[in-house]
Amino acid sequence: MDFLRPASWEEALAAKAEHPTAVPIAGGTDVMVEINFDHRRPEYLLDLSRVGDLHEWEAGEDSVRLGASVPYTRIMEELRAELPGLALASHTVASPQIRNRGGVGGNLGTASPAGDAHPALLAAGAEVEAESVRGSRRIPIDEFYTGVKRNALGPDELIRAVHIKKADGPQQFSKVGTRNAMVIAVCAFGLALHPASRTVRTGIGSAAPTPVRARAAEEFLNAALEEGGFWDNGKIITPSVARRFAELCSAACNPIDDVRGTASYRRHAVGVMARRTLTWTWESYRGARRTSKGAA
Repeated sequence: MDFLRPASWEEALAAKAEHPTAVPIAGGTDVMVEINFDHRRPEYLLDLSRVGDLHEWEAGEDSVRLGASVPYTRIMEELRAELPGLALASHTVASPQIRNRGGVGGNLGTASPAGDAHPALLAAGAEVEAESVRGSRRIPIDEFYTGVKRNALGPDELIRAVHIKKADGPQQFSKVGTRNAMVIAVCAFGLALHPASRTVRTGIGSAAPTPVRARAAEEFLNAALEEGGFWDNGKIITPSVARRFAELCSAACNPIDDVRGTASYRRHAVGVMARRTLTWTWESYRGARRTSKGAA
């Protein structure tokens, strides 16, 4: 196994173009586990730790450009207001040591359906900035996951950053695991309210071959909120609406039985998380609405 260690982004792209099978490594929290257990033996490892741009983030007017290697710890500490769903998901990642090393780019590159960042990225409507010596492009998160641990990157492309819209409403993340830390998700659920567009987006992890959205559930809830005037009147969402939303989220799953849980349990748990996160986010929205009215 050869070890490639570029000193700049341009050198990294050139190395990837010359060695398309090279496996990128930054935090190493996924790749090294696979190598240590002999699940993967790449011909080349492409170490990106010296590429400074990958470790930085910047906030624009409407979105955050998050470098692929910004560690989860910094997301939790520095981007809680702008990216609350992703910050909550970051809290659930493994241990403090791994949160200090791992970043969202690794989750995306591995594309495991159990990656903790995926539900939050789906719910927020992120875009993945991919680049090669041929140029740069942005891949909508809905088009990024192409199969089990497969993504839309070309053989010569690397993930440079993720563009995530700043939260314009409450966001939540919930995860089921066999313990509180150092655990792969049995299933996970992300929810984001977008009051500006009067829409809701979801993200489901570890309950299908890829991370997925519950599109039918979103469409149902969007219609129910609009028809009931909920965005304007700020009333409590009726139990029947919450229950149907949860049922449709469960139906969006296509899980398997494995050592962490059964398919039926995953469907049930996703429904429970969907109902709870809807309750939490809507209560936050109602509270913010009352506060803004009081201030006015």
